[in-house]
Amino acid sequence: MFRRRRRREQAEQAVEQAQEPAAPTRESGPWDADEPHPDTDRIDYGGLRLPDNPDFDIRPATVGDQHVSVVVRYEDSMLSLQALAAPRSSGLWDEIKTKIRAQAKDLKEQEGPFGTELSGEIKAADGNVRPVRYLGIDGPRWLLLALISGKGTHDEAVSAAFVDFIKDVVVVRGAEPMAREEPIPLRRPNEQPGESGEDRPGLNPFKRGPEISEIR
Repeated sequence: MFRRRRRREQAEQAVEQAQEPAAPTRESGPWDADEPHPDTDRIDYGGLRLPDNPDFDIRPATVGDQHVSVVVRYEDSMLSLQALAAPRSSGLWDEIKTKIRAQAKDLKEQEGPFGTELSGEIKAADGNVRPVRYLGIDGPRWLLLALISGKGTHDEAVSAAFVDFIKDVVVVRGAEPMAREEPIPLRRPNEQPGESGEDRPGLNPFKRGPEISEIR
């Protein structure tokens, strides 16, 4: 009887352990949706799940009827986040850095919290010059591209807040084939896939070329 009870207790314990989420293998993100990550409150934008923090004003940016990035405002600064499809075999950030510097030659490379980043000043569409920082984080078949402008480029407190925000982002790549550098689809919370977004200008840091090849 005692053996049967012990086996039953062991079986129940094994079920409980199987139901518990696996512990993260890294200290921080950005996380891939398929890897173990902290179960914190996040806002579901489809391809991105973002920290739910009332200190940050989060809104999608669109081109036509497609959400292409998410804009996060904090302390008079702005963080633009965009997730792009990347090859399985290699990272994409080095390639994207080259494209950005071809259009903004005054940007310099520097080491940041996620590796090499670009910083400097660029001329905005309104003709004004603004400080910016480009951060790229390569993940499994995706690249998370971040653009910081405003105080967050030089103010340590604002910069740290944005970095902590990025570290808790979850990227949902999905299994479907996508072209290289194709934006991973986004949607508003509670918006059904296929619904159109608002006609708001997007914040793409560079113009994508023709989407010819597919990657899986």
